[in-house]
Amino acid sequence: MNLISIAHAQGAAAQAGPESTLVSLLPIVVMFVILYFVMIRPQMKRQKDVKAMIEALAKGDEVVTTGGLVGRVTKVGDNYISLEVADKLEVQVQRSAVSTVLPKGSVKLA
Repeated sequence: MNLISIAHAQGAAAQAGPESTLVSLLPIVVMFVILYFVMIRPQMKRQKDVKAMIEALAKGDEVVTTGGLVGRVTKVGDNYISLEVADKLEVQVQRSAVSTVLPKGSVKLA
């Protein structure tokens, strides 16, 4: 008789209610919220800023490409721009290859 009451007591303790399921999922939800604000949101903001910079490229801007070329924008197309990297030397690069727009007057072409 004593063993049966102990077995019933253990079975009642093992049953999980909806409150314990919610409490067990809470740390996972909190980790996803922290991940969103620490990693995902800043990355989306950076991508938005880079896209705005690339769309705002205009003739005369001085830029640095991802390959390290430094030059002045001479022509702007839909997908490509022409850079003057030296006196009378132009190269054509994709707009997405531009990594930085420099302040005016920082490029000295020889």
